[in-house]
Amino acid sequence: MRIYNPEGSALRRDQKEMLKALVAFAEICEKHDIKWWLCSGTLLGAARHKGFIPWDDDMDVNMFEDDFRKLEKVLAELDSEDYFYQCIKTDPDHVNTFGKFRKKKDPVPATDPRSQYFKYQGVGLDVFYIEKSNRFGSHMAKFFYLNMIHPTQNVRNAKLRHFLNKVVQVINFGLLIPFSRLVGRIYNPKNQYRICLGAGFYKSAFYKEDIFPLAKMEFEGMEFPVPGNTDAYLTHIYGDWRKLPSEEQIRKALHYPLYIKEIFGEE
Repeated sequence: MRIYNPEGSALRRDQKEMLKALVAFAEICEKHDIKWWLCSGTLLGAARHKGFIPWDDDMDVNMFEDDFRKLEKVLAELDSEDYFYQCIKTDPDHVNTFGKFRKKKDPVPATDPRSQYFKYQGVGLDVFYIEKSNRFGSHMAKFFYLNMIHPTQNVRNAKLRHFLNKVVQVINFGLLIPFSRLVGRIYNPKNQYRICLGAGFYKSAFYKEDIFPLAKMEFEGMEFPVPGNTDAYLTHIYGDWRKLPSEEQIRKALHYPLYIKEIFGEE
C-alpha cells in the first residue's frame, strides 16, 4: 500500500500538530463537562487505522447543540498563545454554523477560496454539532448557505466583504436557516439528527441510540470518545466504511494544496 504520510512529510508533521490540538480540546471539554466524540473521517481513522487515515488532512469532532453552545461560551474566554476558536463571532470571514479550534501559527492555506481571508489558518479541528432534522430541511439549509455565501468569497475589499458577510448572517442565519430548521422538524418520524444546518452537509442521518452511551477508542496511541455503536454511525455516513477509496477519491478528499502537491505532485 502506498505511504501517503511518511515520517518527515508535511502531512505527517501537521497530523501531529492536529493531534496536539485535539488533546488540548479534549482537556477543555473534560474540565467543563462537555460531551463530544470523534466523527467523520477522524472516527473512520480511529476505527479502521487506529489513528489518522494516512491521507487525512483535517480533524472532525461532534456534539449535541446544548454542549456546543456551552463550549462556545467557554472558548469565548480562551486565552491561549497556541490556539484560537474561529467562528462568526471571533472572525468576520468565518461565516459558518460550526467552529474551528486551530493553531494560531504556521498557516496552511486551503483550497476553499473563503479561507484566504480567515484570521488564522493553522491546522486544527472542525467542531460540529448535530440537531434534529429530516433530509429535506437539511438540504434546504445547504442550498441557502451555498448560494448566499459564495458571492462574497471573492470580494477583496475587507470592509465591503465584512458588510456583505453581515448581510448573509442576518438573512441566512436569521431567516433562511431557521425556516429550514422548522421544515426539518415538522416531519421527522425516525427522530433523525444531522450535522448543524447551514454547514453544507445534509445526506447522513444520525441516531441518538447509536451515540450514547459513548465509548472510548484508540487514536494515535491515545483514547478518545466515540459513538457507542461506531459501526452503525460510520455505516450511515460511508456505507462499507472498511473499503479503501481509490486514488482519485483520495485526491478529491484533500483540502490543502500543500498536501496535494506533496502526494500527487500537482496543485
